[in-house]
Amino acid sequence: MQVDDEREYVEYVRLRLPRLHRVAYLVLGDEHRAQDAVQNALTTLYKRWSGRGQVDNLDAYVHTMVVRACLADQRRPWARVLLRAEPPDRPVDEAGGLVDERLAIRQCLRRLPERQRIVVVLRFLCDMSIADVAATLGRSENTVKSHTAAALRTLRDAFESLPAGAEAQPGRSL
Repeated sequence: MQVDDEREYVEYVRLRLPRLHRVAYLVLGDEHRAQDAVQNALTTLYKRWSGRGQVDNLDAYVHTMVVRACLADQRRPWARVLLRAEPPDRPVDEAGGLVDERLAIRQCLRRLPERQRIVVVLRFLCDMSIADVAATLGRSENTVKSHTAAALRTLRDAFESLPAGAEAQPGRSL
């Protein structure tokens, strides 16, 4: 790779890495696996960087690479093993309940089946259209709609079962 290309690649990744990592974390629910998935996707991107001009929408292309790296990670048998003896300590809340709300949302997202969780993350947290989610996952739009509807039902039930004060407030983000 030429020096200018490498600089462009580094700058491209630097600007997008937090969002890519956030998506991977929300899909996988594990910090380390998310880092691995993003790393795998960015390694592939590095190898293909010279062909970036042939891609209509580079951001969408990279986003799809990260989501597919997450899906590949979930297919590995070790990905089904949970190695935590006890839940992690709760972080100190300096944002007036925001940490509790985020934890509640993440807890509810983890209750979703894999495909439904991925669809919710892509649709509502990444603000992707149904068509874009379908293209990213290689599924039909009707499948995406079905997963969305089922996930929203499950999330609604999960939020209703949370203890008082743990519900997420409307308009708050993860």
